[in-house]
Amino acid sequence: MNGDFAVTIDTDQALAALTARVEILEAEAEIRRIQARYMFLCDTPCPEFGVRDDAHRIDLILDLYTADAVWEGVGEYYDGQFGRAEGHEAIRAHFQNFWGTKREPALLLNAHYLTSEQIHVTGDEAIGQWIHMQPWLFADGSGILRSSRLNNAFRRVDGTWKISRTRTENVFIAPLPDAFAESYPAASVLMKD
Repeated sequence: MNGDFAVTIDTDQALAALTARVEILEAEAEIRRIQARYMFLCDTPCPEFGVRDDAHRIDLILDLYTADAVWEGVGEYYDGQFGRAEGHEAIRAHFQNFWGTKREPALLLNAHYLTSEQIHVTGDEAIGQWIHMQPWLFADGSGILRSSRLNNAFRRVDGTWKISRTRTENVFIAPLPDAFAESYPAASVLMKD
């Protein structure tokens, strides 16, 4: 040092600031993984190897949520279609309504693509926004392309990040050409050893 000025570094302050930044980055990464896993578990066919059936799939999805979580569709299209479910049992019933009933035509394929991510962490709580696109193919060859905005909340519970709110609003739903997908699996083996 040349003696013209003294630089004082408060190492405790610098370490605390760096620790806070790392904690935010780790929280964002965990929230990103949780949201992606949720979408992964909702895909058809489910690519998570070892998922025995839709009841097991629902259990795995509920493991991602806080006990007091809310799952809701909002806006002029989703209010009536999805409504609002509060707590694990109501969210379970929501998913059982979707997967627990045999539908004709059967859903053969859907996949969730997330984009436009924004995650804002404040202590043990966070908000995340995404846009998602989701092509659907049914057994009769018909298909739709669905797009939604997500405004989800997350909370750290006993050191683990969980979803405390899923909130979705329709952007658009558009028909796809009949038999738009000609090659797709009846079951996924991606995650098999």
